[in-house]
Amino acid sequence: MMTKRKTKFIHKGKYVAEVDVELIVDETEWSPYLSLEEAYKLDKIKDALRRGDLKAAAKLAKVYELHPITM
Repeated sequence: MMTKRKTKFIHKGKYVAEVDVELIVDETEWSPYLSLEEAYKLDKIKDALRRGDLKAAAKLAKVYELHPITM
């Protein structure tokens, strides 16, 4: 079993979180997949963004605010 790092992006409303997660790579058909802890981390970030709790989300990820571009 190996692991590899991957960057995931979570988009909720006007915010985006950039999260580094570790994927498990093995010989099964499910590969690559997240560990339970990594999946919970993504859920915590998603819930924090949904609530607008940027401080909690920023503890686990880089958080960006999206702004529309007018032309």
